[in-house]
Amino acid sequence: MCRWLAYSGSPVRLDDLLYRPVNSLVMQSKHSRMGVETTNGDGFGVGWYGTGPTPGVYHSTEPAWHDRNLRELAGHASAGHVFAHIRATTGTAVQQTNCHPFRHGRWLWMHNGVLADFSKVKRDLALAVEPSLYPEIEGSTDSELFFYLALTFGLERDPRAAVAEAVGLIEDTGRRHGIDYPIQMTVATTDGDTTWAFRYSSEGNSRSLFHSNDIATLRAQYPDNPLLHELSDNARLVVSEPLGDLKGAWREVPDATCVVVHEGEQELYPFAPELPVAAAV
Repeated sequence: MCRWLAYSGSPVRLDDLLYRPVNSLVMQSKHSRMGVETTNGDGFGVGWYGTGPTPGVYHSTEPAWHDRNLRELAGHASAGHVFAHIRATTGTAVQQTNCHPFRHGRWLWMHNGVLADFSKVKRDLALAVEPSLYPEIEGSTDSELFFYLALTFGLERDPRAAVAEAVGLIEDTGRRHGIDYPIQMTVATTDGDTTWAFRYSSEGNSRSLFHSNDIATLRAQYPDNPLLHELSDNARLVVSEPLGDLKGAWREVPDATCVVVHEGEQELYPFAPELPVAAAV
């Protein structure tokens, strides 16, 4: 599987997210505490929003702990909205086009999990992608195809509904192919303004997901922690596993839940798959 983080708030250097925390994402690439695999060394990616019309992305097939260019980039680049992902492949090739986060226009997308028996359902799911979007798929992963299904069902208009319909189609297709538990997922997507994160699995035993608690409260609780004083009050993180051990800093996202983060506020909503109307006919 994989590990990821989604940050929004005051601009921070990438190394403050990727290297400095005790259980940083780069540390997790070698020693994940909560992942299915301890090592996530099959490439990584970073996406961030700067001054351009679309987010920047940096992908590499190197293990995150081994990439000198990532260390150099992280020591100089800063942004107020960052997605980062370390990959442990579930069977598809280790190549740059298979590294998350995936990008479409202003949107980024990353996934930890798997579409079970992907080879059995891949054709049916690919045929459900909007024809005008299909040529943009560059890699071979289930995660990227999942992204384009969500775009097909209106991700840019209503992310919660679009992901629900994409998951509904994946589950329906999987079960028609005899797959008991078609999907395992934590997903994050953003337009650079709002972040939506989802925790769900067909078997009701989803991969780990946490969100940060209020920074102002943590700053008062831990006055000697320098990193907390560098973050604005509206800084928020959604992560596969906590980046550190500060008591009260992290809260687990319940299963079958969507987290919406916007301008320092975060709301939790129940999440359930919904079969698209066309597929239900």
